[in-house]
Amino acid sequence: MIDERHEELASLHAFDLLEGAELAAFESALSTNPELPKLVEDLRNTAPAIGLTAPLVTPRPELRARILASLPARAASPATPAKAEATIIPFRLALWTGWAAAACFALVSAYFGSRYFAATSETLALRQDIELTRIEAQSSRQQIEAERILATRQIADLEKAGDIANLKIARLADLLGNSPQAVAVAVWNPLKQEGVLTVEKLPVLQNDQDYQLWVVDPAYTNPVNGGVFTVDAKGLARVQFRPDQSVSAVTTFAISRERKGGVPKAEGPIVAAGTF
Repeated sequence: MIDERHEELASLHAFDLLEGAELAAFESALSTNPELPKLVEDLRNTAPAIGLTAPLVTPRPELRARILASLPARAASPATPAKAEATIIPFRLALWTGWAAAACFALVSAYFGSRYFAATSETLALRQDIELTRIEAQSSRQQIEAERILATRQIADLEKAGDIANLKIARLADLLGNSPQAVAVAVWNPLKQEGVLTVEKLPVLQNDQDYQLWVVDPAYTNPVNGGVFTVDAKGLARVQFRPDQSVSAVTTFAISRERKGGVPKAEGPIVAAGTF
């Protein structure tokens, strides 16, 4: 962690403006705080760009005239040795300190500005990931709740008939990947050889197609026909079904997409399947 005082000293150090005790103290801090050398390096790399921001200044015309006017006078007296005079240029510490402080401030502002925008971008990306995760979790909860409601309705209907102890429930999962929100639940009564299939959000088919239910029993080479059905505009359907043949060891239910009226043997793609 770098405090405000060390940030100021790092800016001055980048311009080689630290001297004496402050320089010694800062160099000592460089060896104990691993973040300080990186900050100084970044500030030194940014420092050359500050010079490009200074505006160009054109000398005043009277200054040029005064310099040219002094040249003939010196040329007229070549024999007279000119006494060297030391010219002392006053160092305006207050003015230089102001410029140095302004440059340091600009340097620090540029550095921390870039750090701020980088942190903002990372925060925005993290928020988007969290929102996507929340949406996915909510979708999963809604699908589980829909399956629970469907199964509860079917069990309640069959419970009225006194067959609750014999029921088997299978959830049919999407196999094509084009309808991930689809829900299909089959409740099967092996004693009565009948069941109830409920689906939600299944894609609506063309007029020349039907969905067909298949009951898989190892005793048969091919799945047994459980009947055809269609869904409404919302992808909903609830049908009671009875296989064409007696089945004693049902393991799987499957739904395929077939031509209108159904087929004796599955021809179209299997859109969903599930086991007990």
